[in-house]
Amino acid sequence: MTPRPRKRFVWKLKNREIQLGDRTLIVGILNVTPDSFSDGGKYFDPDLAYARAIELEEQGADILDIGAESTRPGSARLAEAEEKRRLVPVLKRLRDKLAIPISVDTYKAGVAENALDLGAEIVNDPSGLTIDPQLARMVLNYDAGLILNHMRGTPESWAKLPPAKDVMLAIRGDLEAAVHRAVRAGVGRARIVVDPGLGFGKRGEQNSEILARLPEMGALDMPVLVGPSRKLFLKQRTDLETEFATAAAVTAAILAGAHLVRVHDVVAMRAAANVADAIVRNAPQD
Repeated sequence: MTPRPRKRFVWKLKNREIQLGDRTLIVGILNVTPDSFSDGGKYFDPDLAYARAIELEEQGADILDIGAESTRPGSARLAEAEEKRRLVPVLKRLRDKLAIPISVDTYKAGVAENALDLGAEIVNDPSGLTIDPQLARMVLNYDAGLILNHMRGTPESWAKLPPAKDVMLAIRGDLEAAVHRAVRAGVGRARIVVDPGLGFGKRGEQNSEILARLPEMGALDMPVLVGPSRKLFLKQRTDLETEFATAAAVTAAILAGAHLVRVHDVVAMRAAANVADAIVRNAPQD
């Protein structure tokens, strides 16, 4: 893969602006769930979640992404009250404790409102505004950042979905529509980042195709986040081998133009990103 110089963007949040494109930003994952596919239950306790959040910042995360509802394949949807019950105690503990922005991983406007009230600055919508249309309005009300992730179907239906005929064409078209919905609701384009949604209803081999064709996301003229961390299509015999596979996918994403990567192991993936960034900086200019 020929490394591609990245277009630079300024991501506008309520009280700060984030430069995108000079180096890859690391989005550290914190799941406060009992059933996440990767680390479910490990940080379900609010005190352990708080300690892990502090640790992720110390390890070099640029953004902390907290999720309280699993979107692993086959998972059922969570009631809003239960999602808030998991999330709110962690956000209360973290308020004014981190220098980096907090992103909340939710598609529910009510959950987003609570999180933004408690200091979150970004909403990471795994559904790309396809489930709760009021979510964009909540982002607008709080001047928040918005990550639009591409999802085919729902986790309950993924096993039954046939492969997309042209996966990248579908992703680009659906994300373009998601951006249009956000902008129509009043959210400025400078507040939006797009994510092709590795996994999220795509078959294993199509996830590799997405990484290979990631430069096509440039047609959207938006900053791109990629979240390959420990996804099923990368799974190896051991956890260590899966982490190496994740590092390979992170590197491929950066060489193909990703501005941010969403990962569990910040230390290891920061090292991979640093090498990939050096290669990108030395790539021939178009």
